[in-house]
Amino acid sequence: MTAARPARGTVFRETLLGTVRLDGEGHDRAVRLELIATADRLLRPGGTTRARLTGRVRIQGRTDDQGATGELEISPLARRRIRYRLDFALDGRRLTLDGWKAVTPLRPVHSMTVLPCTLYEADGSRAGTGTLRFPLGTGLLPFLASFRFPRPRARTDRPEHAPGAVEFAPRWTGRPGRTEVWYTTLTDPATGTGLWIHHELVAPTDPAEPPYAHGWIALYPPEGPVTHARFGPVAQPEPDPGGFAAAGVRAHPGRLTGSAGGFHWDLVELPEDAPLFTFPRWSWRRPLLPAAHMLPAARAGYEGTVRHPAGTLTLKAAPGASARIYGHGNARRWSWLHADLGDGDVLEVVAAVSTRPLLRDLPPLVFLRLRHRGRTWPRRAERSALGWAGAGRFRARIGRPVWQVGGRAGLRRIHVEVTQPPERTLTLDYRDPDGAPARCHNSERADAVVRLERWWGRWRPEASWTLTGTAHAEVGER
Repeated sequence: MTAARPARGTVFRETLLGTVRLDGEGHDRAVRLELIATADRLLRPGGTTRARLTGRVRIQGRTDDQGATGELEISPLARRRIRYRLDFALDGRRLTLDGWKAVTPLRPVHSMTVLPCTLYEADGSRAGTGTLRFPLGTGLLPFLASFRFPRPRARTDRPEHAPGAVEFAPRWTGRPGRTEVWYTTLTDPATGTGLWIHHELVAPTDPAEPPYAHGWIALYPPEGPVTHARFGPVAQPEPDPGGFAAAGVRAHPGRLTGSAGGFHWDLVELPEDAPLFTFPRWSWRRPLLPAAHMLPAARAGYEGTVRHPAGTLTLKAAPGASARIYGHGNARRWSWLHADLGDGDVLEVVAAVSTRPLLRDLPPLVFLRLRHRGRTWPRRAERSALGWAGAGRFRARIGRPVWQVGGRAGLRRIHVEVTQPPERTLTLDYRDPDGAPARCHNSERADAVVRLERWWGRWRPEASWTLTGTAHAEVGER
C-alpha cells in the first residue's frame, strides 16, 4: 500500500501601497505593506482559502515594523472578498489593520486591487482609516513570479525548525574529540544593543577526560564597554533530547533561559523563516566534514528580558537567529557573519582554514548563503567553497578589524566587507577537544557593506546593503 503524498501548499508575496490617516492627525501618511502569504493548501478560486501573513509595515514617520503577522482570507467567488487582518507595532502599542477587497464582476480590476482598511487599537477602538492599492504597473510581474507550491514533508506536519524536528535533534553522543554548539545572536531594535549567548558541549579527545558543558553571555551596549559572564564548565555525560541543558542554562527550540554572574535571561524565540544550511545539507546529516553549520531558521524574532549588572534589557521583536555547529572543534583561522538585511533578506558567511592535513595549506574555504527575495544563492552551499580551485572564484581575506569575502556563482557576484571596531569587540579564550587553545574576537555591533551585482552583458548593480552596528560577526584563531 502506497502512502498518500502530502498536499501542496501555496506561498506568494504581495506589496500594497497607499495612505492612512491616524485619528487625531489632520493629514495622510504614506504606507507600504510587504507581505508573504502562506497557505497549507492550493488556492481554490471557487472556495475559501485561509493563509498566514507575515511581513513589514511602514507608515511614513511613525513605524517600520518588520515583524507584522496576521491572516488572509481569499474568497473571491464564494464570499466575493479578499480580507486582510494584520497586527503590527506603532509607538509601543499593537494595532490591527482590518480591511477587504470587495470583489465585483462589474469592476473586476478595481475591486481586486483596492483595499479600504481600518486601524484598530488592542481594545477594539478605532485608531485610523486608509486605502491601499496593488500597483499593477510595477507589482504584477513580481507578484506572479513569487508564487511557490511547496509540498510539506510526509513524515511530519511540523515545520523543519519546530521543536523536536528529527533533523535538528542534538547530535551529541559524548564521542571523544567532538563538540556541539548552540548560539544565539540578536539586536534590540529599540536601543541598538547586541546580545550573544553561546552554549557548548565538549568531549575531549583523551577518553580519560570527561565531557563537559560551558558557555557565556555577552551584552554589547551602544555606549560603554562590552560586558559578559561565563557559565560552567560542568560535567555533561548524557545528551539532552531537547538541546542544551547544563549549569542552570537551557537552550531549547523556542526558549532560552539561564543565569551567569550578574546576568539572568528568559527569552522566547519565534522562527520567521525556513532553515538555512551554511555548509552542505548532507554534512549535517552525515558528519564527514571537520564541522557542519546551520540555522534552524534563517531569521527569528526574540522577546523577553535580560537582567544584567547595569539594568534590564526588555526585548520585543528583536531580530536575530540561532545557529548550530557540530564537529571536531574550531578551524585554524575563521571568520563568520550573520547579517539581517531587512525585507526578509539575510546573509550568512563562514570562511575558514581547516586544521586537517592538506586542507590547512589551502586558502580559506568560503561558505556563503544569501537569501534574497525568497531564494537562496548560491543554490548549493558547495559552490562558494570551491573558490580555492577556481571554479566558484570565492575568496576571503581574514583579518582585524576589517575582513572581506567576495566571489561569483552563475550570473551573480558579491562583495562583503565587515568591520569589527575594537571598542565593540569581545575577545574570549577557550579550548578545543584536542586541548589546543582557541580565541575568538566577536562583535554583535559590527558594520558591514554588501554589494550584489548581476551580469547583463556587463556587471550591473542588483542590490546593496549597509549595516551600521547591526551586523553579527567574529574572527578567530587557534
